[in-house]
Amino acid sequence: MPNTVAALGSPSYHLALDAARAAAGAQHYPAGALYVVATPIGNLADVTLRALHVLAIADAIACEDTRRTQQLLRSYGIDGQLLIALHEHNEAEAAQGVIARLQAGERIAYVSDAGTPAVSDPGARLVAACATAGLRVLPLPGASSVTTAISAAGLSGDGHFVFAGFLPNKAGERQTAVDALAQEPRAVVLLEAPHRIAALGDALARLGERPVTVGRELTKQFEQIATLPCAELPAWLAADAQRQRGEFALVLHPAPGADDSAESERVLRLLLAELPTKSAVKLAADITGAPRNVLYARALALKSAEQNGSPPDCASRIGRARA
Repeated sequence: MPNTVAALGSPSYHLALDAARAAAGAQHYPAGALYVVATPIGNLADVTLRALHVLAIADAIACEDTRRTQQLLRSYGIDGQLLIALHEHNEAEAAQGVIARLQAGERIAYVSDAGTPAVSDPGARLVAACATAGLRVLPLPGASSVTTAISAAGLSGDGHFVFAGFLPNKAGERQTAVDALAQEPRAVVLLEAPHRIAALGDALARLGERPVTVGRELTKQFEQIATLPCAELPAWLAADAQRQRGEFALVLHPAPGADDSAESERVLRLLLAELPTKSAVKLAADITGAPRNVLYARALALKSAEQNGSPPDCASRIGRARA
């Protein structure tokens, strides 16, 4: 049975629950569906009205940490919900229990500790299991450290970015990953924990003057956002002990010349539509100054993608998102 809103939490959030009921209550919430609910990444006021309403009417809430979720719910004046632990260590097994409930007609919400589930958080295997079972999955968009960091980075260019998340723990593997990022022309979003941020800063320093935006404790009281060259990141972190505390989302800006690469490809695409491949490549190189061998390889990739009927970037483009 859906649970009631208890007389807990602040009056301001009680007003929010009333607003959520008024704004979202008349919408359709099908039974036997999984609701993937984004929750705030730090500021409780960032919750959406639809999220509040779904959390209040759900028959059960699967969550990464039952204690943290219970605290979150009580902050909003929601109490008495059945909570089901579903985290990275038990997701495969716990997902089967959730599926059984969904098949019985229950509405189940899933939340991670913060932000949007299934993005560097548990939830992806649960969603996949629901899809395999033919069950409906309804995403409720909301807070995300990824898009929050991107929106504050002031990126130039076309807005394409790669989401890399957390880099490997081991120093050698982490440095190998950073060396690979040095070849990535697009912006890259990284996440990091406080106890590893200094090591990440040391690794990124090898990227020299390439800008990086550091977002620390995003949306929280002591939020800090700074953009600086990667080479200066270790010194910036060491200058103030507070700068190594909290959760981090970093945006590695596009590599120098990324805009030039985009323009070269634009010209190449236009010429390929009118000329044979070799002629198009030669003329594109003359116009843009880009290396002919690079343009030729890209032209072959574009032609191959066209013949296969798939977008040319579908295999390599990891993410472009709208906040």
